[in-house]
Parts: sequence; structure tokens; C-alpha cells
Amino acid sequence: MELTDIFPFAPDDGYLILALVNFIGSLIPFVPLPGFLLLATMSVGSEYDLHILALVSAISATIAKQIIFFLSFSGRKILNPKTRTRMKPFERLVKKYGAAAAFFAAATPMPDDIIFIPLGLAKYNAKRFFVATLAGKIVLSYIIVFISHYVGLSFIEPFLENVNDPTPVYIGILIFGAMMTGVVLLVLKLDWQRIMVKFAPWTLDDTLDDENNKDSKN
Repeated sequence: MELTDIFPFAPDDGYLILALVNFIGSLIPFVPLPGFLLLATMSVGSEYDLHILALVSAISATIAKQIIFFLSFSGRKILNPKTRTRMKPFERLVKKYGAAAAFFAAATPMPDDIIFIPLGLAKYNAKRFFVATLAGKIVLSYIIVFISHYVGLSFIEPFLENVNDPTPVYIGILIFGAMMTGVVLLVLKLDWQRIMVKFAPWTLDDTLDDENNKDSKN
């Protein structure tokens, strides 16, 4: 099976389809894989402009992540007090390295929502989050585009040789998303006070919240 069997679309609609697939895939926590595969597929050959592909992918993903970030703001009200208390040390940790953490998460294939959601819960500065996330997504998109364009899809195609129906691929993507969602739920359940007292005891200082809140408004 070819990757084009997974993403059938008219060439004239390529950029729009990429934006929609990447936006929806990035908006659903932990399911960015369809966007990555489509971007890689479109980068092969000379049918599409590589720079436009990278920028469309980066911008659409960043907009989706910004929505998740803002939704996490209201998530503070949804979480019960015990969970909020357990999460605060982790929130302080990611907020201290907010821009760098957001950039690293966005620029790598890691499940970035593990970092983005706590940054939203901690009410990190929205403008800094957007800039850092966009920069990271641009880096990641260009890496995917250039590798796919100059190396081809030989690094992906071996996994699809014995696949005749794209349905198992879709199911696998959904399973991966469910597993990553489970990881976040685990993060919410962990007692970060006990963990951080060993590795970053400064995160247990409640007075940092006032300082961080002032900094997030600047």
C-alpha cells in the first residue's frame, strides 16, 4: 500500500487539505501522526512548494495547540482541589522553563500536549507560548519536509508493504491517541509533591505562584 492510499485528495486542494488534517490532528490531543504522514507525502517530488508546505503545517498546528492551551486555562476549574494541589509543583516546573519547554515540545515528535496542557493550567504567558510553539513547529515541519523531499519515503514505506487496507492504520492512530491520553491522565494522578521534593524542591514553594502570575501578565 502507498501513502497516497491513506490520504487520497485532489492535487489542487493539497494545501487546504494539509491545513485541515494538520489542524484537526493537532487539536485532538496526542494524534498528530496523520498530519506528519500527509506532510511527508506531499513533500516528495516537486508538485508542491516546500516552504509553503512547512509554513502551512506549522501555522495550522500552532493554531490548534493555542486552542488547547486556552482550554487548559479553564481546566483549572474542572480539576478537583486534590488534583490541582498535586499538579502545582509540575506546573511551576514547566512554567519556569515555559518558552524553552514549549519550543522543545513543538520541535520534536514527542507528545507535546504533555507540556502544553500544564502550561495552560499554570496560566503561562499566551504570547510567549504562541511564539515558542510556532518556532518549534516551523523547525519540525522543515525537518519533515526536507527529509521526505531529499530522502524520499523509504523510511516509512517498509512499514506499509504488507498493508492492503488503510483501516488498520487509522485504528492504530486512534489507539496511539488513546494511549497518550492515558499518559496525561497518569500525569494528573501522580503525586508531584513527593516527586519534586527529591528533584526540584523549589517547586513546593507556594509563594512562587504570585511571582509567576505577575510574570505571565508581562
